[in-house]
Amino acid sequence: MEDTCCTRKKVRDYVEKRALTSRVNRIAGQMNGVGRMIEEDRYCGDILTQLAAIEKAIKSLAAVVLESHLKSCVVEDIQNGDVASIDEVVDFFKRFE
Repeated sequence: MEDTCCTRKKVRDYVEKRALTSRVNRIAGQMNGVGRMIEEDRYCGDILTQLAAIEKAIKSLAAVVLESHLKSCVVEDIQNGDVASIDEVVDFFKRFE
């Protein structure tokens, strides 16, 4: 089975890239904040609350990327007669359970 992770590409328009990058930067900022909280010996419950928010933000980002993938890459593959991407999507769902 050929590994296509490095040969396939999804071209995103400026608006989509900006929105995704903004989400990633926000998550990175939250992670940096948790690092500061640990350095400042903050209360465990406060850190856990922030980690839960980060987890939710990551899942939300994954949902946006998955939706885009379904509406573009998967549709294109199916229209071209390639249904292997359906198995790929099933694997993605398993990873984010």
